[in-house]
Amino acid sequence: MTALFEHSPWVEERADARPSTGDRHADLMAVMYDATPEEQLALIRAHPELAGKAAIDRTLTEASTAEQASAGLDRLTPDEYAEFHRLNAAYRDRFDFPFIICVRLTDKAGILAAMERRLANDRETEVATALEQIGEIVRLRLEDMK
Repeated sequence: MTALFEHSPWVEERADARPSTGDRHADLMAVMYDATPEEQLALIRAHPELAGKAAIDRTLTEASTAEQASAGLDRLTPDEYAEFHRLNAAYRDRFDFPFIICVRLTDKAGILAAMERRLANDRETEVATALEQIGEIVRLRLEDMK
């Protein structure tokens, strides 16, 4: 089994237990969206903060390490790191889960702008956005496996 979902093998396990549509991404997304709200929150919370503690102490998954590096998050200036830390904390305080974005589709500036913009959203919107972004992350990870 691959590590398509951060620390959440249950998504792949459930998809494997269902009849396949022939579209692996669609099968996985169906499981994710059919999950209970509590399971969806657990899935979201299984993701690391961007440029956060897990990156510093090198406990990110291999996929997350490569993805964060692709956006330059492994090469932050002290000021950029401070800004990521501030926004991560504000986001977690507001929503009680980490900010999630498909970093491979943006860069440092785009991530910071999205963090600022999305802080104005309500929780329901952010849960939906986080799940959409997880879907993009999984889509790219599946493409990498081809």
